[in-house]
Amino acid sequence: MNNGLNSKFSELRQKGKYVPNLSRLQATCDVNYAKLIKLIPECDDDSLNYRFDNGKDVFYDVRIMECCPYTTTIEVKQRNVGLPEYIQPRMQVRLYHDVRMAEVMKSQHVSAIKGSYVYPNPKMHQRNEKEMVNLFLTEWLAFCQQYIDSRTSIQNRN
Repeated sequence: MNNGLNSKFSELRQKGKYVPNLSRLQATCDVNYAKLIKLIPECDDDSLNYRFDNGKDVFYDVRIMECCPYTTTIEVKQRNVGLPEYIQPRMQVRLYHDVRMAEVMKSQHVSAIKGSYVYPNPKMHQRNEKEMVNLFLTEWLAFCQQYIDSRTSIQNRN
């Protein structure tokens, strides 16, 4: 049965259709989960926000949006002093605690990111957009790890 799947993937690749590399995407999501748990260890408290600041007009805000028994949803925003809000990057990430993965759910106001897109397309998404936004999250988290000493927790007032 596995040979049939492999030949189907090979056939699709030969035809030029993008086939997502699920093991690579899963590995990226695993790494992102591990980094997020180190950065926001109290991820089960939706009354907390975090800020990571490099002291040079760039910082990241992490807001815990929702906590459930097996998942946590957060929003990560890059803030650049002096830039308009609409061009500042943001993404919504869901942490799956049972499988220890973190997946980007929304990026730049695009919800439900598909596993692959035909290219070209009207919105100019990359063929591997889902993989790329998850790799971008990895880079953001590396920035936050670099400035973990600047981390501040802010209690929300609901």
